[in-house]
Amino acid sequence: MPPVYLILTSKPGQFHTEPGPSVRPLETYDYVAQGRTRACFMIVELLEETKICVIDEAVPPVVNTVPSKFFPRFETLERARHELARLANAGGAAEGRGRRLVRVP
Repeated sequence: MPPVYLILTSKPGQFHTEPGPSVRPLETYDYVAQGRTRACFMIVELLEETKICVIDEAVPPVVNTVPSKFFPRFETLERARHELARLANAGGAAEGRGRRLVRVP
C-alpha cells in the first residue's frame, strides 16, 4: 500500500479521535482561537485499512468506529499539512484574526 495520510480531529469537551494500531501518528496541532483551544488535529500515516474510534464525550460516552475509507486521504504529508492550513484559515482574513495552528511537540 503506498503511503496514505489522514487528518484526525478532536474537539475538547465534545469528542476525541483515537488512532489505533494500524495508524502511525506523525504530527499534532492545536487550533487556537481567541486564546482557547478549539480543536486538536493529528496527521497520521495509514498503515492498513482499519476502523478509527471516535468517542463522543457525552454522559455516558458513546464510541463510534468509523472505517478509515471514509476519511479524506492525502498522498503526501505535505498535502495533509496544506489541507490543515487551509482549514485553519477558512472564513477569510477578517474572521481569521486571533486564530492559529500550534504544533504540539
